Amino acid sequence: MARLPDRLDRRILEELQLDARITNQQLAKRVGLSPAPCWRRVKRLEAEGFICGYATLLSAPAIGLAVQAYALVSLENHHPQTVQQFDQMVHERPEVLECHSMSGPNDYLLRIVAASMEAYERFLSTHVLQLSAVRSVNTSFVLRTKKFTTRLPVD
Repeated sequence: MARLPDRLDRRILEELQLDARITNQQLAKRVGLSPAPCWRRVKRLEAEGFICGYATLLSAPAIGLAVQAYALVSLENHHPQTVQQFDQMVHERPEVLECHSMSGPNDYLLRIVAASMEAYERFLSTHVLQLSAVRSVNTSFVLRTKKFTTRLPVD
C-alpha cells in the first residue's frame, strides 16, 4: 500500500495540477528542492498511483460540443449480462465523458456532451434507450457552468 504524501509531495501535486507542463527545473524551484530529488519524487508519485496521468483539457463549446447533460439511468435489473451490456455502451460511446455507479433511486449518473439538442436526442434514442438493460433515463442540461476544475484539494 502506498504511503500518504508528505508536505513536499503535496506541494508537488498542487503545482502539477496548476501546470502539468511545468519543467522539472521550475517545479523543483517552486517546491524548494533540487531537480534530481524532485524528479525522483514525481516518479514515485506516478508509480504509487497518486498521479494517474497528464492531459490536455479542451473547451467543449470551442470544438462544437455546446450541449452538456447529466443523465440519471436506471437499469431493468442488475444481472451480469444487463450490466455488461450497459458498460459496453458506456465505454464505446465518446459522448459519455463520465459514468458513475450511484446509490439511491438511480443506478448510474452519466456526463454527456453533444453538438446540439438534436445530437443528444439521437444519441439517447439510438444508443441508450435501445438497450433492453435500460429502464429509464432522466436528463438535466447544463445552462451555465459556475465552476469547473480538475484540481483536487491535496491538503
